[in-house]
Amino acid sequence: MTAPEAESLRVPARSPRQPVWRGQAPVVGVVALGGALGATARYAAGLQWPTPAVGFPWTTLCVNVVGCALMGVLMVVITEVRSAHRLVRPFLGTGVLGGFTTFSTYVVDIRRLIDSGRPLVGLAYLAATLVAALAAVWLAALATRRAMTRRQR
Repeated sequence: MTAPEAESLRVPARSPRQPVWRGQAPVVGVVALGGALGATARYAAGLQWPTPAVGFPWTTLCVNVVGCALMGVLMVVITEVRSAHRLVRPFLGTGVLGGFTTFSTYVVDIRRLIDSGRPLVGLAYLAATLVAALAAVWLAALATRRAMTRRQR
């Protein structure tokens, strides 16, 4: 005989249906593939437009702003304009654009600017990136909505 408290602690028997991970495997796969593509594009941008050791990180700033603008376009298109396959958002949004934008490098760049004796430039970069990224998402979403509205007329 078991105590009533012990009965409530039992793990319910698992149903014979498929494991939870099987339903998420396609999502994980497209996020990984998209992330590899986005990170490769970001790396290529860094090779094409390298930041000098004491220079301002223009490439990182531009990559983050462009990625945020593309996210604004993507979200309007797949949520307001047309229905998309369930894997489009994880592939393009989380994967490609998540891999393309690089807010971790942004933080390292801020630290590098501060450590090199340019704290005001580092703080200006910190604020400018945040403002520009948020503005890019908002303006791109607004422009996409307007373009789609005109197109539907």
